[in-house]
Amino acid sequence: MTTTDTQRLSDVVLDETIGRATPDVEHERAVAIFDLIEENSFEPAGHNDGPYKLKLSLVDSKLVFSISDHNDVPIAAHILSLTPFRRIVKDYFMICESYYEAIRSSSPSQIEAIDMGRRGIHNEGSQTLMDRLDGKVSMDFDTARRLFTLVCVLHWRG
Repeated sequence: MTTTDTQRLSDVVLDETIGRATPDVEHERAVAIFDLIEENSFEPAGHNDGPYKLKLSLVDSKLVFSISDHNDVPIAAHILSLTPFRRIVKDYFMICESYYEAIRSSSPSQIEAIDMGRRGIHNEGSQTLMDRLDGKVSMDFDTARRLFTLVCVLHWRG
C-alpha cells in the first residue's frame, strides 16, 4: 500500500482519564505514538481527505477508535468488543513482565527467546486488530502493530 499525505495519521491520543501506568508501559506508549506518527498508513473507509487524528479510549469495557479529519471534524467512531483481544492481551502482559525482568537479570539468549515469543503474541494481536477493523479502516501491518501496542497500554492503565 502506498501511503500519501492523505492516507495517514497526523495525531494519536490516548484517553488520559484512565490514568497513568508504570514507567515501562508509559515508555512503550511514547515510542509507539512517536513511531506511529513518523510512519503509518491509515485510511477510514469512504474517506480520502486525511491526514487523520485518532483518539483511542475504553468506554464500558469496549475499545473506541474516534477518527477525525485534520480540522477536528469527526469522521467515524468504531466501537470494538474487547473479547477477541482478552486472551492475547493477557498473554502479552505476562510475557512483557517476563521480558522486563529478563532485561534486568538474564542472559542475552534468554532475553532473545522471550522477545521472540513477545513479538509472536504482538503479531497475533496486530492481525486481530486489522481483522476487527477490516472494511472500516485500511492500514498496513506496521501501523496495526503500533496501534496494538496502544491498545495494550489502555488495558494496562485501565
